[in-house]
Amino acid sequence: MQNRVEPPLNFQLQPGHPPKIGWFESLSHEQRRAEVTRLRTAEIYRVRSLGDARRNSELKKNYKKTEPYIHLTLSERRRAILEIAVLVGRWNWARLFAECVDKTHFDPARAQRSVGEQAFEQLISRFHQFLMNRDAVEPQNFGLIIHDNNQTIAAKHTQLMRRFHAEGTLWTNVTRIMETPLFVGSDLTRMVQIADLCGYALRRYIENGETVLFNPLFQRDDRIGPTAVGVRHFTAPTCPCSICTAHRQPRQ
Repeated sequence: MQNRVEPPLNFQLQPGHPPKIGWFESLSHEQRRAEVTRLRTAEIYRVRSLGDARRNSELKKNYKKTEPYIHLTLSERRRAILEIAVLVGRWNWARLFAECVDKTHFDPARAQRSVGEQAFEQLISRFHQFLMNRDAVEPQNFGLIIHDNNQTIAAKHTQLMRRFHAEGTLWTNVTRIMETPLFVGSDLTRMVQIADLCGYALRRYIENGETVLFNPLFQRDDRIGPTAVGVRHFTAPTCPCSICTAHRQPRQ
């Protein structure tokens, strides 16, 4: 890989825990996998012996999701995720859209929609406006929505998109976004995994003030001049965060 990123490692992805395999870094990848698999198998049998079927099922599901990475040390995992964030931040052709809602400032009764519906409508509106604005460079731009295959919201967002096509959103008619969202498993699609990373970075910044992942990714926010229009933080109007500050910049 050219221009290898050497990011700082002084950030924490999750609350720290004492290592269960103290000599982990000195092992080969195969030995690491064997040791982690042994510990995980023991934990599954321990939970099963307690008769907690739900906890046992959740444990197996979580282990399956992280199985490809059990040979990596914590510092290697941190470096990998930060390298990805830095590389995505250099994709000059990419644009980031997000709606970050502080629920203490959101009134569903006043908005006449749920938080999820509000966020989805905002994203669709901004993506559509981006496609319209691209006409100055390339006429008649069209887009597709690729959605993580979450069964609990797939039907709802499909119906919402059909309504947007027929009636428009609160802000715009939707004529440039083709079809309803296409739902794919995030474990099969790397771009959806990158979208998950962006969402994670935004949440960690807003809730914890962590900037190490946020700063490189926020460079890809869609902007009109200096004004951030792709990412919005729905919160108090005096919020001093980088998102709100960039959103308040006057358009040129």
